[in-house]
Amino acid sequence: MKYNTQNAKIASITEETLILGIDVGSETHYVRAFDWRNYEFSDKPLAFSNDEAGFLTFIAWVEDIKEKSGKTAVIPGMEPTGHYWFNLGKFLQDSGMRPVHVNPHHVKKSKEMDDNNPEKNDRKDPKTIAALVNEGRFSCPYIPTGVYAEIRSLSNLRFQTQEEITRVRNRIARWISIYFPEYKDVYGKLDAVSGMMVLKEAPLPMRIKELGAEGINQIWRNARLRGAGMKRAKTLLSAAEHSVGSQEAPETASLEIRNLLEDYEKYGRRMEELMAKIEEKIKEVPYVDKLLEIKGIGLKTVCGFISEVGDLSRFDDPKQLQKLAGYAIVKNSSGKHAGESHISYRGRKRLRYVLYEAAISVIGKNGEFREIHRYYQTRDKNPLKKMQSVVVIACKVLRVFYAILTKGVEYDGEKMLRDIRRPGMSAQAA
Repeated sequence: MKYNTQNAKIASITEETLILGIDVGSETHYVRAFDWRNYEFSDKPLAFSNDEAGFLTFIAWVEDIKEKSGKTAVIPGMEPTGHYWFNLGKFLQDSGMRPVHVNPHHVKKSKEMDDNNPEKNDRKDPKTIAALVNEGRFSCPYIPTGVYAEIRSLSNLRFQTQEEITRVRNRIARWISIYFPEYKDVYGKLDAVSGMMVLKEAPLPMRIKELGAEGINQIWRNARLRGAGMKRAKTLLSAAEHSVGSQEAPETASLEIRNLLEDYEKYGRRMEELMAKIEEKIKEVPYVDKLLEIKGIGLKTVCGFISEVGDLSRFDDPKQLQKLAGYAIVKNSSGKHAGESHISYRGRKRLRYVLYEAAISVIGKNGEFREIHRYYQTRDKNPLKKMQSVVVIACKVLRVFYAILTKGVEYDGEKMLRDIRRPGMSAQAA
């Protein structure tokens, strides 16, 4: 069953449903069992370990209660406590019990309703969690399988590797600012290949002066590097001769920059390997090739989108995806007061980032999206600010992705332009 509304969630809980409230821990979990009237079947919370033996004990306990109470369905609820719930959630899913999540903030606020006491313990929390599930105040976590699980893991590795690359690049920039600030006048990019080659051989300005222009050029010739010759070598040498960089601890400074350059190259190679693997796996997703045909949409965007949403067949409407990304519109109004609306920011932060980056890309490279962006900012009625229009474009990208991946249709920019409502204006693009 798809739990897309609170009514549907409540309707899924019947007299035959056993509701489990599970307090997840790093090593030990605690569970209590209730029915739809909040009548408890467990005399005391069951403590079971986060391993195979503990999971089997838990299953035997659940089956025993089901048999004694005559229940036929089970809904296990828990808080998404970091990564500790992953193994238990996968085990429950494989055992035919679909786990659901309750908001930790709701648990914290609700636990005082019974005894007006904010105390937190292993007996109280499972009951509060079960009560929230019984009220339909839960969400269904998505545990990807197959190629979607592979893509999510690869995407996570890509983001982690990019963070490491950024960290090392910032440390290189710091080192250059201290020991060779004039380097930035020679190279606009800190990771210029010819510059990094020289820094490996002669990390400090004093070493570069010892090499001379011929020595610098010889490094590039040995590497058969094109686009760098005597003119660039003399410019770099001149910068080294007039450098005001620190000359303290030269041996340690040389070791530091060599280590940083090695790390930068290592993570760069790792990123290339990940992107090759991603390109291989992403092809297994139906119709994904049609997304890559859209001007302004690249492999990283498609990978980030698929890794966050998984199998789109579980969604009935693109508005559910918009909510998942935190792009749902929140209105601020009361009586005659009408405040400014904003997006909810509730949902998957990384999906929101991917769609935002996609919007910026298509606005810059795709004529149809650029026209829509221009229209939203210049229309006579309710013109949008630039950032508001970018958010609208991000939601438009989401809907285009949804239509292509669920229906297998081709991207049609002209149709998209015609679908934009333009009161008093021609439906054709300017």
